[in-house]
Amino acid sequence: MTASSPEPGKQAVVTGGAGFLGLHLCERLVARGVRVACVDNFITGSPGNVSPLTASPLFTLINRDITEGLDVGGPVEYVFHLASPADYLRFPVQTLKAGSAGTIHALELARKERATFVLASSSEVYGDPLEHPQPESYWGNVNPIGPRSPYDEAKRFAEATTAAYARTYGVSTAIARVFNSYGPRMRPDDGRAIPTFIRQALAGEPVTVTGSGQQTRSLCYVDDTIDGILALAASPHSGPVNIGSDHEMTVLQIATLILGITGSASPVRFIPLPADDPSRRRPDISRARDLIGWQAAVKLEKGLKRTVAWFAAQDVRLSQAGLTDG
Repeated sequence: MTASSPEPGKQAVVTGGAGFLGLHLCERLVARGVRVACVDNFITGSPGNVSPLTASPLFTLINRDITEGLDVGGPVEYVFHLASPADYLRFPVQTLKAGSAGTIHALELARKERATFVLASSSEVYGDPLEHPQPESYWGNVNPIGPRSPYDEAKRFAEATTAAYARTYGVSTAIARVFNSYGPRMRPDDGRAIPTFIRQALAGEPVTVTGSGQQTRSLCYVDDTIDGILALAASPHSGPVNIGSDHEMTVLQIATLILGITGSASPVRFIPLPADDPSRRRPDISRARDLIGWQAAVKLEKGLKRTVAWFAAQDVRLSQAGLTDG
């Protein structure tokens, strides 16, 4: 069975809905007139992220750990499973539980309600790829016991479980493999490169680039990412489908671009490369273009300017409230 499009008046459950991608998805769905049950235990998300939505009668915030079960009131037509800590190095066991027990509970809800299940997977399923760019047919090069493995293997398990529920129980499913999404309202301390570089540049601290900085990434602005996830949900295709930009840059080039946008005089400081860090990362988006009619539209510099502006505004707001030394 395959996915269908969220429609006004329907109810969608978004796990991890108070996280970065989750809150953007919740906003988009509510704007469409979809009733949203946002489920989060706030291990890395925050109720404040979605507080503007709480005034809407279409939005319900549920504080729950989905690894302990998942149930919401009323009929459910869509389950978007986004729950997964971004900073897996701090929360390795919780990351594995979200990808395993959490995925099973989310799929059971979709099965019980005969709902469409959409999994937000990750480019991390490819590991440190030996094939470039990465097509969905590539099985990956993953260290199953390395420091990155809790996130990598949680997503791989989630994909396998999703496929098994589709084959065994006929659950309508779709798998989106998200590549390096960024944008406003990322947590400054979540460990990812973009918020780290911006935070350091705005503070005048050294911008820490791992290794030689020649490893590559392909960054996709959050609005495009959400467009891609919803386009997949609206299509008759179950995936997996890569959702990401095919514009590849080195990490050092990205850091330099952020320094230029912020006008910061911060120096670049090279630090040791983390274990199993992918050397190259760029999606083959042929399937996304051909099957769901999607490709990233926001240019990197434009998206980074929007993101930097948001971070800068938060610094000003916190400073005016007396919550920083700025």
